[in-house]
Amino acid sequence: LPRLLELGSLSCVPCKMMVPVLDALKQEYAGELKVEFVDVYADPAAANSYGIQSIPTQILFDSSGKEVFRHLGFWPKEEIVAQCKELGLLD
Repeated sequence: LPRLLELGSLSCVPCKMMVPVLDALKQEYAGELKVEFVDVYADPAAANSYGIQSIPTQILFDSSGKEVFRHLGFWPKEEIVAQCKELGLLD
């Protein structure tokens, strides 16, 4: 499955704003898009491995695991869905 990975924190305001967005995507696109969250303070190695310099950072991966898009900051659900469709990750 294509994947949306958010690297953020449970304490940053834009990251907190992303929680309902990620939850909605998980529900609406179950079986079509894998949605994951990594707290960079709890897992700093993940932040380093993805070269994270600012949070929240969202990364889209195609079904083969290749990174195809990266976004920084709050990202509204409608824009995420539009970007996924433009990249061919969602129908």
